[in-house]
Amino acid sequence: MLHLRSICIFTFLLFLSPLAAEQKQQFAVDGNVLELDESNFDAAISTFDYIFVDFYAPWCGHCKRLSPQLNKAAVNLAVLKQPIVIAKVDADKYSRLASKYEIDGFPTLKIFMHGVPTDYYGPRNADLLVQFLTKFVAPDVAVLNSDPAICEFIEEAGRTFPIVIGFGLNESVISHLAVKYKKNAWFSVAKGYSNKTMEYYDFDKVPALVALHPSYNEQNIFYGPFEEKFLEDYIKQSLLPLALPINQDTLKALKDDKRKIVLTIMEDENDERSKELVKLLKAAASANRDLVFAFFGFKQWQDFAESFEVSKKTKLPKMIVWDGDEEYSSVIDSDSVEDEDQGSQITRFLQGYREGNVIQKHITSDAYKAFRNSMFGIGAVILILVVILVVTMMQSLKEEPSREQVDHPGSSISPSEAKEALRSGDKEDKID
Repeated sequence: MLHLRSICIFTFLLFLSPLAAEQKQQFAVDGNVLELDESNFDAAISTFDYIFVDFYAPWCGHCKRLSPQLNKAAVNLAVLKQPIVIAKVDADKYSRLASKYEIDGFPTLKIFMHGVPTDYYGPRNADLLVQFLTKFVAPDVAVLNSDPAICEFIEEAGRTFPIVIGFGLNESVISHLAVKYKKNAWFSVAKGYSNKTMEYYDFDKVPALVALHPSYNEQNIFYGPFEEKFLEDYIKQSLLPLALPINQDTLKALKDDKRKIVLTIMEDENDERSKELVKLLKAAASANRDLVFAFFGFKQWQDFAESFEVSKKTKLPKMIVWDGDEEYSSVIDSDSVEDEDQGSQITRFLQGYREGNVIQKHITSDAYKAFRNSMFGIGAVILILVVILVVTMMQSLKEEPSREQVDHPGSSISPSEAKEALRSGDKEDKID
């Protein structure tokens, strides 16, 4: 009986081997984007350990703009040590697949890791997408056994994400948090390193956790305690630099941080006086890690500055404490940071804020509403307009006895077209 079972297993493996080889040949890792459908989708996700799938619709404008970015990214992802294949599915045509994976907007992006899908909400620019996806196939915590290994890890990590390195720590200490914050940072532990490395990263004892921000040329060090609460607080606070320049990308990063934002508005963030002020803000941020410190120039973002009652007549620099939404606080008699002794001005501002010597304000300006619309994305605006149009038409139709009996000489869109437009707007809105 055992002999017969062994023969059956051997026969099955003989059958499976050419089938697997045929699938590998069918889905070559050559840097091209695969076109999948209902007949080969399951085979593709079982063939590759990591496959990134774009569920798109041919009529979707967002999908059309995304397509060349995916083509470019596919070339670089195919040559990784652990390759990632990019594929796309016409989810409008293959509705059964779309239903199976709960696709309710176009494009919807998912990465299948060993056949298990995970939604992807990261960047869609080709270069950033490659850097982001590379993190999916990397170990949660990389173990580095030498100085050259540390250098190689930092070089391969790139400049987009913070890098956290534990010296004198076991990977189990940070593994849980590494999984939780994997989309935000690179994590590693160094098991082998020299005194020269300790000098280079400016720590003098172990265990120590070093957080690097390559794009901001910034680092800070944590010596404990290494209980999870303190460790997680440090990691969360280290995901952003000490002084964050405000732009569209960094504003999106702020949405995930629950701390209040000490916002400094300058004349021009690029002039030398502003750069000196940023150094002072970094020093203040290092001593007040429960707050986020951010800055921008009136010259660069005038409309945004006007949301906080700042105009060309306002004495700048000015500081406020913002909740990241529509509420902010002005510290009484301490919101203007004069040119002389700015460090003392910042200290006085923070002291006044912590003592509650503030005026609470609410943003109501049209400039801020326009800014919020830009954060929601143009798809949301289109969706709202289309919904209004459809509702208006439906109300109009209810007032008439019959659609067949009514002419619409002034209408340029039929109810069926409006319904399709609503469908299009709804699906495109999801990507922003």
